[in-house]
Formats: sequence, C-alpha cells, structure tokens
Amino acid sequence: MKHWKKLLSLGLSAALSLSLLAACSGGGTETTAPESTTPAEETVPAETTPAETGAADLSSALVEDGKLIMATNCQFPPYEMVADGESGPYVGEDGVSYEGIDVEIALALADKLGLELIIDDMDFDSALMAVQNNAADVVLAGLSYREDRDEVMDFTTKYATGVQVVIVKEGSDVTMDNLGDGKLIGTQRGTTGYIYASDTPENGGYGEENVMAYDNGALAVQALLGGSIDAVIIDQGPAESYVAANEGLTILPGNWVEEDYCIAVDEGNTVLLDAVQAALDELQADGTVDEIVAKYINAE
Repeated sequence: MKHWKKLLSLGLSAALSLSLLAACSGGGTETTAPESTTPAEETVPAETTPAETGAADLSSALVEDGKLIMATNCQFPPYEMVADGESGPYVGEDGVSYEGIDVEIALALADKLGLELIIDDMDFDSALMAVQNNAADVVLAGLSYREDRDEVMDFTTKYATGVQVVIVKEGSDVTMDNLGDGKLIGTQRGTTGYIYASDTPENGGYGEENVMAYDNGALAVQALLGGSIDAVIIDQGPAESYVAANEGLTILPGNWVEEDYCIAVDEGNTVLLDAVQAALDELQADGTVDEIVAKYINAE
C-alpha cells in the first residue's frame, strides 16, 4: 500500500501590522523631538523596513530581551547540523558551531530583527516543547505544519517544501508497495514520519507495532545497517546525506510524503509571529532564502 499523504499549505497572514510598527521607536523610550529650523517639507525621514522597525517592540515577546532563541535538533542535515570545528556560520558560547539551511535562515531573521541569535540544540520532541514552555522563541528544525501542532503553536507561512523518502539496504525486497506487509520501519521520534507511519492502516499508516522511534535519524540508519529494522522513513535531504555516508544503502524511487516547512512560535505570541513573518517575507522577496537553500541542496 502506497502512502501518499500531502499536507495543505498554511494560509497564515504574511503582513506585519503597519500601525504596530509606526508606534515603535529606535530606543524603546518615548521622547519628544526637538524643534528644528529646517522647514518640514525639506525633512527626509530615515528609510526603514517593516522588520527593522519592529525590532524595538519585541522585548515583551521574547524569552530574553535582545536575543532570538532558536530550538532545534542538529541531527537533520542539510537543515541543521554540527559543523567541523568552528567552520559553521554560527558558533555557540561552548565553541560548537552549526550550519545548515535553518541555521542560516535564523541568522538572517535575527539580523533583520536586530537580535542576537542563540541556537539551543536538543531532541526534536524537546524543541517542540521549548517554545511552549517559554524556553525558546522559535522552532526551526525542518518543522512541518500539522493541524494538531497548530493547536499549541503558531506557524509562519512555508519557507521550504519537505519530501520524505524511504531508505533501505541495497538488494532489499522492500518496496513502497509492501512497507505495510509486516516490515519494521525506523523513524525519528516526534516527527511527522513517525506520526504518519505509526498511524492505523485505515488512515494510511502501518500501525505502532511496525514502527520504531529513535532519538535522531542517524540512530535509525545505524539500526538499518545492523539489520534491526527493514527501512527508514526520513526527509529527503537527510536521507541523501546518510546514504552518501554509509555504503550499502539506497533510497526507494518516489516520494513517501510531501509537506510544508514552517517556523513556529508559542501559541498566541502574535507580536513575535508577525515580526518573524515580516522578516521572512523580506528574505523570500529578495532571494535570500532561495540562495541559502541552493547553497545546501543541489537541484541537479
């Protein structure tokens, strides 16, 4: 039985309220402008963008003033991964550096908002809970939109399309059609791959008894290599990285699932959501997001 689920695109608002932005001042303190001898018609206002003017109004919407704390799981190449030494575009206080699509998008967002990016690497499940528990501002972790997640978090519009595929051993008899025939499937815990695969056959899944959850994709791949499971369901980008790094693995033809990747904040934090959405809109409009994706994913 083939699994052909596809998520609907998220239709969140993509524009930041102009009235909110107009109320923001650069230093966050209300002041009265001194009288000027320059005629009003000769005064030229400073040019600003919506995202930049919104930065001063975010203090009440952030976990820590002046910082954008990003919860993620850096075992998900090419979206987030640990870099060699200090070669990555982001280096934490502990000297560990990170790279990937989400890392560079987060850096660009933080720059637009006038904030310092802080990356907090944790299990995927923990990353989802971090924004809900006021431990992080945003989740950027190859996070796909789901209606049940939307009940506890608020999402931006999509910034990338995720494709999930199936990894098997070369020469395996596993196909897209027989995945549901008692095969043991490995997934990353808390991901949509796990949620979909462990669902009942009536809903297009294979049943919980046929799915093993691992803390990250690398552990699932090692279980496949060791013969503990028959296949791994994971996003295409990480799948290609794991197959390239481990001889004897291959990806089955076809897409298992397609879904939208979005940024999430805590439910009800509309100030931060609007600011992040406005900054994301600008980064998509000027080609920055496309450039970052192209840097890590070769379309050929």
